[in-house]
Amino acid sequence: MGGGRSVPVWENRDRMDPSRKRVIRLTVALSAAVLLASALIYVSFSTGRDEVTASQLLHDAKPGRSYILAGTVLLGSVRHDGSALLFRIRDPKLALSVPVRYTGIIPDPFAAGRAVMVTVQEQSASPTFVGEQNSLTTKCPSKYQAQAQS
Repeated sequence: MGGGRSVPVWENRDRMDPSRKRVIRLTVALSAAVLLASALIYVSFSTGRDEVTASQLLHDAKPGRSYILAGTVLLGSVRHDGSALLFRIRDPKLALSVPVRYTGIIPDPFAAGRAVMVTVQEQSASPTFVGEQNSLTTKCPSKYQAQAQS
């Protein structure tokens, strides 16, 4: 018989057309890219939390859930209790404030009357909101005011 090797029919059937392989690879890669992009978009929007005011916190807070509390440190409310900083954050629009117990790094510009943000959780046994360690930040008013003409 001839010098060539005969290929069984089932081997020819199992071979895939190279162009079909490329289309399948492209489809799988695009599907994976769409899934990853969707996951990234979902995580980006779901992790973003809005700031709440003292009145919103008093109205909507649930024990164990954390909130970003924004407002002004009430004048005369700042004191220390051991390593904890105790102060009240005033609602910018209403005559309401909430007590906060905070431990962690205190920013240098922190002072009574300063606008701040802190991540807090309501404690079910206490009316005080506990600040998450190292979450206290101050808003610098000089960044938002027009500079004086010289």
